[in-house]
Amino acid sequence: MTVTVRLFALLRERAGRDSIEMELDEGATVAEALDRLSERPELGDLLERMPVRMAVNRDYADPETSLAPGDELALVPPVSGGEDPTVHVRITDQPLSLASISGLVSRPEAGAIVSFQGTTREVTRLDYEAYTEMADRKIEEILRECVERHGLAAAAAEHRVGPVSLGQSSVIVSVSAAHREEAFAGAREAIDRIKAEAPIWKREVETTAEGEAGHWVEGVAPPTSISGRGVGK
Repeated sequence: MTVTVRLFALLRERAGRDSIEMELDEGATVAEALDRLSERPELGDLLERMPVRMAVNRDYADPETSLAPGDELALVPPVSGGEDPTVHVRITDQPLSLASISGLVSRPEAGAIVSFQGTTREVTRLDYEAYTEMADRKIEEILRECVERHGLAAAAAEHRVGPVSLGQSSVIVSVSAAHREEAFAGAREAIDRIKAEAPIWKREVETTAEGEAGHWVEGVAPPTSISGRGVGK
């Protein structure tokens, strides 16, 4: 059977393309797919030392998950909205507006709005790359859980992709609640989890007299990561 494997960030650069068509036996598992990918010379050494997860059809999958013909796999390296008015999510290549995003969570019953704004610092720019469809879905899930856990009135998050210059915002999270304690706690959990769980990567780029130099920022392993020959880590 044929499955499509999508690659991101350093893995995409190493392979020289953003996807691979791979032939597997019927009923092959996620771990077996990763074993086959580890045999590829352009990816093998990287996969041996980098904890990754596989997502199947935009959901994180366990090593034992069986695959079907036509499935889309995503090789997710460590990571650096719907119609419900309670939650807003957007991933965009356009500049972010703190005023607009905080305005989305304003509610008559909310006595507190807390916003976090992450900006590019110390380098010429940051280049962000995302598995957009999955990141959108994961961030929405995170915000909904924060709304429920902390009793928030509303929550919103927007994240940039593409180049983000020095001083510009790359991510903004805003939440509202009846009281400041809940708002602070909800905003903190939301941004911490987005940075740890959403499949979004960043590359630091510095411009010098010799030209541009960049590197992918090392992140944390996605939850329940698998690495190398399909072994859980």
